[in-house]
Amino acid sequence: MAITAATVKALRERSGAGMMDCKKALTETAGDMEKAADYLRKMGMASASKRAHRTAAQGRIDTYIHPGNQVGVLLEVNAETDFVAKTDEFINFCHEVTMHIAAARPLAVSREELDPAVVEKEREILLDQVKNSGKPEKFWDKIVEGRLQKFYQESCLLDQAWVRDGKVTIEDLRKQLSGKMGENIVLRRFAVFQVGQ
Repeated sequence: MAITAATVKALRERSGAGMMDCKKALTETAGDMEKAADYLRKMGMASASKRAHRTAAQGRIDTYIHPGNQVGVLLEVNAETDFVAKTDEFINFCHEVTMHIAAARPLAVSREELDPAVVEKEREILLDQVKNSGKPEKFWDKIVEGRLQKFYQESCLLDQAWVRDGKVTIEDLRKQLSGKMGENIVLRRFAVFQVGQ
């Protein structure tokens, strides 16, 4: 299939990637728009992981107050430069994640930040459930670990499925933005406030 300038432009508008990256993605996928979009996402995620060690000390604090003024969220997101932190893409990402936090109520940004006591208590509860289920003892550990993964997906912001698109995690969104911006992007911390709690 011939790759036209219009096809490249359409992919660029859809993905936000550069023209040359879009052309390369379309070439690699024989002009298939869906596969090219996936290719760009993978390319962005791969390059984002190379940037993960770089210091991200600039950024912004975003706020979200849910209608009715009963729930509010503060979120700090960092980038390497204030130039990136001032872009519309970065600001939009921050706001989307802040609204996600208000809806999904994670306990921590990442697994590493979860309180070990909370994880251990969850592990004990899951083990008791498995013991009472009648499953053979040799499978208990695997079942508990599988259920603990589900706990992480529900409790850790980076592991959560984005409320607007359940096929994409918050970590996927972060990596996409990092790939697009060419900088390390870090979700640093958040706080949720609810009236009466």
